Amino acid sequence: MQYYIEHIASVIHGTVIQERRNDRIEQLLTDSRRLIFPKSSLFFALKGPRRDGQTFIGYLYHKGVRNFVVSEQPDLAQYPAANFVQVPDVLQALQLLAAYHRSRFTIPVIGITGSNGKTIVKEWLNQILDQQFAIIRSPKSYNSQIGVPLSVWPMSESHELAIFEAGISKRGEMEKLEAIIKPTIGILTNIGEAHSEGFDSIKEKLEEKLRLFDTVNTLVYRNDQDLVEETVQQMAQSRGIRLFAWGGKKDGAVQITGIEKTAHNTIITASYKGDVEKIVIPFTDDASIENAMHCWCTALLMKQDMQKVQQQLLLLTRVAMRLEMKTGINNCTVINDSYSADLSSFTIALDFLSQQAQHNRRTVILTDIPESGRNEKELYTEVANAMQQRKVNRLIGIGETIHHHAAAFEAAGIAELLFFPTVDAFKKDFHHIPFRDETILLKGARVFELEEIDRLLEQKVHQTVLEIDLNAVTHNLKQYQQLLRPETKLMAMVKAFAYGSGSFEVANVLQYHKIDYLAVAYADEGVELRKGGINLPVMVMNVDPTTFDVLVQYNLEPDIYAPELLHAFEAYLKREGIQQFPVHIELETGMNRLGFSESQLPVLLESLRSKLFKVQSVFSHLAASEDPQQDAYTKQQAERFEGMVSKLQQILGYPFIKHISNTAGISRHPELQMDMVRLGIGMYGIDSGNTHLLQLQEVSTLKSTIAQIKQLEEGETVSYGRKGVVTRKTNIATVRIGYADGYPRSLSTGVGKMWVNGHLAPVIGIVCMDMTMIDITDVPQVKVGDEVVIFGKQLPVEQVAHWAQTIPYQMLTGISQRVKRVYFQD
Repeated sequence: MQYYIEHIASVIHGTVIQERRNDRIEQLLTDSRRLIFPKSSLFFALKGPRRDGQTFIGYLYHKGVRNFVVSEQPDLAQYPAANFVQVPDVLQALQLLAAYHRSRFTIPVIGITGSNGKTIVKEWLNQILDQQFAIIRSPKSYNSQIGVPLSVWPMSESHELAIFEAGISKRGEMEKLEAIIKPTIGILTNIGEAHSEGFDSIKEKLEEKLRLFDTVNTLVYRNDQDLVEETVQQMAQSRGIRLFAWGGKKDGAVQITGIEKTAHNTIITASYKGDVEKIVIPFTDDASIENAMHCWCTALLMKQDMQKVQQQLLLLTRVAMRLEMKTGINNCTVINDSYSADLSSFTIALDFLSQQAQHNRRTVILTDIPESGRNEKELYTEVANAMQQRKVNRLIGIGETIHHHAAAFEAAGIAELLFFPTVDAFKKDFHHIPFRDETILLKGARVFELEEIDRLLEQKVHQTVLEIDLNAVTHNLKQYQQLLRPETKLMAMVKAFAYGSGSFEVANVLQYHKIDYLAVAYADEGVELRKGGINLPVMVMNVDPTTFDVLVQYNLEPDIYAPELLHAFEAYLKREGIQQFPVHIELETGMNRLGFSESQLPVLLESLRSKLFKVQSVFSHLAASEDPQQDAYTKQQAERFEGMVSKLQQILGYPFIKHISNTAGISRHPELQMDMVRLGIGMYGIDSGNTHLLQLQEVSTLKSTIAQIKQLEEGETVSYGRKGVVTRKTNIATVRIGYADGYPRSLSTGVGKMWVNGHLAPVIGIVCMDMTMIDITDVPQVKVGDEVVIFGKQLPVEQVAHWAQTIPYQMLTGISQRVKRVYFQD
């Protein structure tokens, strides 16, 4: 659909006070800072409470803009080549043009309003429906008197569905937005106190918001609020609107009959047209449940395939409300807008990129744009042209499809082109790609996980690092293996990010040395191992029903520890038609944490008779294997375990692995090796058991640097609360580590010490979030930038843990993920 200035003048009821050419108009401009295409832009000189758009006419004319809508006649002699259209109200003219443009389309249009949740519902609907429709939607939270017209203007013949949100702050505003959006389907989200300043009551605000739905065919809303229900019913009767209500009431289209929250998901059960329906969403907060229900009900109303809708509901992500810009490596600026990939949001991100003046050079890292509904060649030609218009120097494409259309970018004159099939392929070549003195836009579909590239590009200013000696891991592994019988298998615990050391890197060493099993705490840790190329059997110790699909997809073996989990997984396997899936059975013998008790064995045995499960191992946990005073209890646990195992053996009729011994158990209780042992923190150089049998090496070294050195006089104080009092002339060094990095606050005021230039320097004052001060008065030749060892070979982590009145496990696993891990081996 093409527009020319003469046509636009008639649409907005304006007077052409100067015409030089009948220019074609493609872009509407209300902010001079967003100028990209001068020749095809029409500037609306809006008057605001602080700024008058007419003051920017000179600037824009100088930049090449030749078309203006104004309310006051400027000095036309200064702009001899420009077209001017005069109107009484510039904002009203903008809205009239957008309303006219909207009237030229007959596609379904979803209009959303409410106090909260508008943008989230809009974005989630887009995530759910983008495989079925070519969608145009409001960018970000463009829902104001200006934002709505700018959202509607890009509608084109290629779109099959529109989703626009509308926000108001005072009486009389919604009538104007309704004329622009003209929704065919309405969604009323949560009605609360937000944006109530311009109204005398919530009822008045509600009535104003409902004006958006004057001409809709159907309205989706929640009928649990009496005020909303009463007001909506009155509106529907007076305007002949069909209602699609959901909530707890029986007279709605969808009646919620149950909401079950798990650790990470919510299962919603509802009645619809006499049938029981269930959906699962990856959120547990009430606001997300309400927003998801609006989306689900809209999909039901639109007669969408519920199986596909459920799949998309499980993939819903938190909505990033704005572009994120940060300092990158090598004097770069990184713009991260990687939560979605569609042409509309890509164009907005490109506009933001072009506004950044920090660097002349511009790079775009862009993934495939999936499910666009567009002809691929036309789509990527449009993408390429948009990049060329914004003067993008380099494209790095991620995905097979974008690479297939490389010719479009060549034709558009993009100077540098690089393509990679996956993010992993890019990461492997990352250090060979020069990034310096440029602005980098990251844009792509969620499935590509561009956050991994974001982390590579982000400037790492933190000088605290955790060094992991992989040679020491190998050495410690061999120390324990020499205590085992040749036939005894070994399971290595790499849970909790491998005790803070990095799961994949440590697992790779263990796989090379042919251990038998790995164990992780959660399914996502196992997924990362699989993605990293680890093919050893992996047991997942903390399983919940929301991860069943992931377990099957990545061949991860769950620890079944309770009847509820057993039945849930049993039902899942039946539903999916899966048999003989590998599982591990955990028994409770005295740890009293997780596991089937003796009284629960009948339930377990009954389920294990089926062919759904293949029991790989049966195990239990020793509560005090390191303590000689508890050896009788350890023996009692082992006997109880053997008794329960014998009952399982009778039912199963096939062999399985039995294991109960942990790190300290390996060194102190060789008689409990059974079929397999579990090696945990001992791999990292720590064993609270029979350590005289072992020559373990420290694996992890936590290091930082000195940021500043000061000289203080007697009586001065250091850090918060003035707890560190100087009793002599003292030199103090500020070290770049704090409790946000995992250095415990309990090490304050002389309790903790750090290793500097071959000496121990005590902590002085309170440990801060990002910094800690140490007394270096008795340490010779210390200077800014010197290395400081927090723990490592020179200062064992066990010693630091003792000072902190905790255990080495907590010290290691508590090291923040913002602390960079550095791995080395000879």
